[in-house]
Amino acid sequence: MKYIVSTISAVFLTMFLAGAAPGAEQPVKRVVAVIDADGVQRVEMQAGGYFFDPGHITVKKDVPVELVVKREAGMTPHDIELKAPEAGIDFSVDITTEPKVIKFTPTKAGTYEFTCEKRFLFFKSHKDRGMHGVLVVVE
Repeated sequence: MKYIVSTISAVFLTMFLAGAAPGAEQPVKRVVAVIDADGVQRVEMQAGGYFFDPGHITVKKDVPVELVVKREAGMTPHDIELKAPEAGIDFSVDITTEPKVIKFTPTKAGTYEFTCEKRFLFFKSHKDRGMHGVLVVVE
């Protein structure tokens, strides 16, 4: 009997850590970055539960950007990745509950997708579960 309870507990724990439990759909929050007095565009972002908040960020071209990213409490690991070196944007950062600052200066207008590339075993990737967003760079 102990073996069965232990096995069932292990399966549920694995499903929880892998994110197999269904999550609530989050509305996409849109933010337009404001240039601070020091000339930097700053945006605070939270990650977790297979979402980025905000999930749609607009910034100006050729103006430095600082994304301050942290994840909500929990055991599921997350990261944020945006690969657009042709636009001066290229980062891949593990997200923790402590804020991390990601700095870049976009050099080309366009729309660029950021994602969480984490995945557990054969389950859907976090990106496939809805953990992605867009960075829009405007003139």
